[in-house]
Amino acid sequence: MFEKALPLLNSYFGYSSFRNGQEQAIRSVLDGNNTICVMPTGGGKSICYQIPALVLPGTTIVISPLISLMKDQVDALIQAGISATFINSSLSYSEANERIRDAKQGKYKLLYIAPERLESYDFIEDLKNMVIPLVAVDEAHCISQWGHDFRPSYRHIQQMINSLPQRPNVLALTATATPRVRDDICKLLNIDDRNTIITGFERENLSFSVIKGQDRLKYMLDYLKKNEHEAGIIYAATRKNVDQLYEKLKKEKINVARYHAGMSDIDRAREQERFLEDKASVMIATSAFGMGIDKSNIRYVVHYQMPKNMESYYQEAGRAGRDGLESECIMLYSPQDVQVQRFLIDQSSDRSRITQELEKLQQMADYCHTENCLQEFILKYFGETETKSCGRCGNCLDSRTSIDVTKEAQMVMSCVIRMGQRFGKNITAQVLTGSKNKKVIDMGFERLTTYGIMKDQGAKEVSDFIEFLISQELIAIEQGQFPTIYVSPKGKDVLLGKQPVFRREAVKVKQVSKNDPLFEELRDVRRRIAETEKVPPFVIFSDAAIKDMSAKLPKTNEEFLQVSGVGEHKLKKYGLEFIQSIRAFLEAYPDYQSECDSDSQAVKKPAKKAVRDSHLETYSLYKNNLSPNDIAEKRELSTKTVEEHLILCAQQGMEVDFAKFIPDEYIPLLEKAVAEAGRNRLKPIKELLPEEVSYFMIKAYLYFLSKNK
Repeated sequence: MFEKALPLLNSYFGYSSFRNGQEQAIRSVLDGNNTICVMPTGGGKSICYQIPALVLPGTTIVISPLISLMKDQVDALIQAGISATFINSSLSYSEANERIRDAKQGKYKLLYIAPERLESYDFIEDLKNMVIPLVAVDEAHCISQWGHDFRPSYRHIQQMINSLPQRPNVLALTATATPRVRDDICKLLNIDDRNTIITGFERENLSFSVIKGQDRLKYMLDYLKKNEHEAGIIYAATRKNVDQLYEKLKKEKINVARYHAGMSDIDRAREQERFLEDKASVMIATSAFGMGIDKSNIRYVVHYQMPKNMESYYQEAGRAGRDGLESECIMLYSPQDVQVQRFLIDQSSDRSRITQELEKLQQMADYCHTENCLQEFILKYFGETETKSCGRCGNCLDSRTSIDVTKEAQMVMSCVIRMGQRFGKNITAQVLTGSKNKKVIDMGFERLTTYGIMKDQGAKEVSDFIEFLISQELIAIEQGQFPTIYVSPKGKDVLLGKQPVFRREAVKVKQVSKNDPLFEELRDVRRRIAETEKVPPFVIFSDAAIKDMSAKLPKTNEEFLQVSGVGEHKLKKYGLEFIQSIRAFLEAYPDYQSECDSDSQAVKKPAKKAVRDSHLETYSLYKNNLSPNDIAEKRELSTKTVEEHLILCAQQGMEVDFAKFIPDEYIPLLEKAVAEAGRNRLKPIKELLPEEVSYFMIKAYLYFLSKNK
């Protein structure tokens, strides 16, 4: 049966070969074996059951705890021309019954269900009237009490399988399972451990880094502004943290959404849709968000605080780069994060798991403090023994200069001791900088010899330095209603001159991906189609597919089929629109050519000479007082191309009077729309304006604002 698999992969999904582990898993399933497949997030686990579902007669059941993920995957399957549906609590009673009737009649190749359905006697009876060759158990670690997300309803799966007349095969899938959890899965789902397929936990397109001792908010804002065109998730530890960060980012005009369990179902669904549909570029959320989404074009995941265990961290961080493109996973660490997570663990209703959870928390803290390879630390945690340094994480690449700050550290610790080691870091920083704050004076701290010895710095700067000393375990925190700081034994060695202290320069923010004008153009095409189809953009094509289009420049249907991720069904639905956009772009930039980086990942740039000559010719005609329409007609270009040329000229420092392109009556409308929607994305601004206000007018207005601010 396996000989049918590759043609189906190519026809429906547009791929010419299987990824590592997929073929082995599919062969095992089609040979009739119960199988466990452990692949990292983004490794392509869904293909391991979707292809067998197309090969085998009947309906494959997919058990998943994630309601919104079901919808995303069903949407994607339908877009690819595969019959699929889901049954979960989001449906009405009549909707669920209708889908069950259709499933009994064999209408679907895949039926996604929530595990709680297996607790219903009537539902099990309905399953007995269906032809079910395969049961796929997604997030299979949920069946194990040793897993990080144990779900009691998963324990009903094997009972359901035993009750079915044809005894279907089982495929268990997970991304985050330690050896102990894998053993549990095999035992509970009757899987011979010889049918275990592990591709390795490494994600070669992800780079990990831990940022310590720096101003988190400042780093975050710098990072977001540098990567404003990319989608990302910021995880925070508590609802309060999410709300505070959300308000701060909104004030900075960042296009942000939020998600946590304290919001209403309607608000959460609205915010999630905004993010999935690229209407918000940043999602700030608690761990309640993310397991249920299949968004493939997330370029970065930032943990604003340390999570409680490595399984949660790797699963959340792994939501970056599911399309295979290079992406970043950043943790902004503070020692106080450990105390926050300890508090959350102490609130657990299952007291029997607290010791285990505290052990996992300590391992997470060890990850934050290691100076060795971060990726290697993760791999060893999940049981891999043959590991080596990744060469791309923050620790492997750290070449920052270290500065001797022993004297400053001694100043701080001396002050902490003179204050009695019973105050917090903020008032300590105020004493060190010579603040005349009422509390400082009332406590008599202005009489200390350490008062004002760091007055050449601001209190915030000194407070950040104290945070750094805490991260180096030179100063410790005494938890209580008001956390206080004290000098640790390690810190006393520094005070006595036995140990120097070095601090690395601040980590510089970098841009995740290179600018590519055709890639951005094709993303706009994808966004327009997605709005028409009422599905998230990544369901139409992944960023990886768009990247491949901009590398291969397909101009015919045959060439478009060679793009990775393009199957026959999507060629018929969307091929013409993308091909026309590529042709139009090449008309404007005739010498557009590819440059491949050392990883053979295509990066497209307009050939500098061709673009320079083209937009300079446009500029010359503009200086002769021709309008964009006149220039377009004279040069046989589209007006849109001429307008882009003028924007490019302005960006390169040439004088362009954009005011003449914006009628006076639209200025106040633009001013109001930009104030309301922010400057990060054009579409939200456009939606607030009359139809006759073009994107070029918006760009011209924004350029005018940036030049005159």
